[in-house]
Amino acid sequence: MRPNQLFAAMKPEQARAFLDALKEQAPIAWAQAIGLTAGAIKARPVFVQKQPPERRAELIRKALSRVTSSPIAEELLAVYFLECRNELLVEWLDAVGVEHDKGTLTGDPKEPDAGALRRAVEAFRKAGDDEAARADRELLLRAFTAQTSIDWPTLDALLEAS
Repeated sequence: MRPNQLFAAMKPEQARAFLDALKEQAPIAWAQAIGLTAGAIKARPVFVQKQPPERRAELIRKALSRVTSSPIAEELLAVYFLECRNELLVEWLDAVGVEHDKGTLTGDPKEPDAGALRRAVEAFRKAGDDEAARADRELLLRAFTAQTSIDWPTLDALLEAS
């Protein structure tokens, strides 16, 4: 899946939680999402900001769902996991043996062998203790493989099969 497709498939409550976290912990990314949305609906950013939270989240989610928004969607997903859910990102990178510095990749990530990758995905998915945590774990897996710098066909196939 492409990053914009991840937003298209996102449930409204997940989009709202995602955007609330960005607003609180990554205000520059939040402003970028507001600006993108304002441009997409041909309105001023202040109009988007003054919308009720549910409506605003839906407008932003729809704007990020556009094919032309895929690069920004990719960036916002990366910021979300680096800034808002870093512990989850670090857990995943450690599970697959990717070198990183607090979630920031330090080298070219090589795909683990198929068996190890399958076990890492299964263990990572099972660790979620509630629906929201499981949704974020699944979003991380899909966002990871949607990054342009990641070319892991085995992970793509594992995620497509589930």
